[in-house]
Amino acid sequence: MPGASNVHSMTEIHSKELYTTKETQDFLKVSSSTMKRMIKHGIIKAHRVGGTWRIWGDDILLLVSPKLEKKVYGVYKKIKDRTRK
Repeated sequence: MPGASNVHSMTEIHSKELYTTKETQDFLKVSSSTMKRMIKHGIIKAHRVGGTWRIWGDDILLLVSPKLEKKVYGVYKKIKDRTRK
């Protein structure tokens, strides 16, 4: 299709694709500083590829899984509370 873009619709994450931190940040609707904290504290796994961070779709999907939502919120709240002190 002429003029079609290869940009993913951020309404759907594909488990076996790599995403930039910006794409992940937009999908999760978090700020860049929150995205950095999530990577730093291991809330989401990121891998260095050619000087930039990339995140597997599987890891994004795991993060938004209802099973982990409560656990992740607890970790996030702890980190957020610590940074306010």
